[in-house]
Amino acid sequence: MSETSLPLPLLIWLSPAFPIGAFAYSHGLEWAVEAGDIDDGASLRLWLEDLTRHGSLRNDALLLAAAWRAAPHDGELDAINALALALAPSAERYLEISAQGNAFARAVAQAWPCPALERLAARDVAYSVGLGVAAAETAIALEATLAGFALAAHGNLISAALRLGTIGQSEALTLTAALLPGLQELARFAADATLDDLGGCAFRSDIASLRHETQYSRLFRS
Repeated sequence: MSETSLPLPLLIWLSPAFPIGAFAYSHGLEWAVEAGDIDDGASLRLWLEDLTRHGSLRNDALLLAAAWRAAPHDGELDAINALALALAPSAERYLEISAQGNAFARAVAQAWPCPALERLAARDVAYSVGLGVAAAETAIALEATLAGFALAAHGNLISAALRLGTIGQSEALTLTAALLPGLQELARFAADATLDDLGGCAFRSDIASLRHETQYSRLFRS
């Protein structure tokens, strides 16, 4: 697949209709809404920008890129997957990472031959790692994969905010457009970065994932 061709498999994999259950997870955002950290579009934008620049989305992009490059190397790929799972700061975040990754691996196996992903799926698969491996084995460019992944992650959280009544549909579209430059910047950075660049300081998001475990009334699994 050329650099300029439209990566149709990637669009399918990142569609909300692709059966990985992404709609069931809020990444701790549900607790942040209840706690008052997020109560409008402006606070949601700041939360998402922090995830992109300093938090889990940044690290997931780095892990995806590492997996994309390591797809032909079994031992290296196993180590990257284990690291991605180990970085989960809570039980619910681990569930979010692994349940979506396992579902992604099963769904991809139905239509796209990805031997490295099928071998990796003998254990829990981190979603970012699974996507990176599938993209590499389907010859989809790394930067396009990273940009699509980041956009889909934001889209899922914005959808969660909509269902929680924090923002409306028009505001969701405006917010998505405003976030695009940051997502493109993340994709460019992650494409050239290494695992040595891993790190984060979005502590409130990690705390939200812990607090959500005992939230009394909730719509989402994380």
